[in-house]
Amino acid sequence: MRQFESEPSDRYVKDQSDKILRLEIIVPASLEGVWKAWTTTQGVKTFFSSDAKVELAVGGSYEIYFDLEKPYGLRGSEYCRVLSYLPMEMLSFDWNAPPEFGELRNKHTIVVLQFEEVGPGQVKVVVSQLGWGKGEEWDKLYDYFYKAWSYVLGNLKKRFVAGPIEWSSG
Repeated sequence: MRQFESEPSDRYVKDQSDKILRLEIIVPASLEGVWKAWTTTQGVKTFFSSDAKVELAVGGSYEIYFDLEKPYGLRGSEYCRVLSYLPMEMLSFDWNAPPEFGELRNKHTIVVLQFEEVGPGQVKVVVSQLGWGKGEEWDKLYDYFYKAWSYVLGNLKKRFVAGPIEWSSG
């Protein structure tokens, strides 16, 4: 059985705010192409980061690694997992803060992705992130993720317009 950094009972904030971060983008691609980009390790590596471990199964890993120079546990979204999915419609996973956010890294939010074909070769992707705590540090984390998810969605669109992102090692 896979071990998680924190036990399920303290994995999420108990007194959550009612904030929901919500962003959307229209991607010039097929629904299947966008789905595979988010739900496979190889797909994630084309727009999100140079390395990842994605297991499309409830409880499967949803780990995106941003800093491979750091030890496991400080690279990215280690210990995050798939919560649920509806093929070609919805994917949800829990998500942690970057290491620089200290104790907030041990609490997870929930990310829900929705996929909808809105025309031939046009897919709307909606990202919603919820489960935020309350207070100034959580507000800073919300702002951080607003910028981060905007960047990720921009890369997703670029990936389908110009091809996979070429990640450099330095």
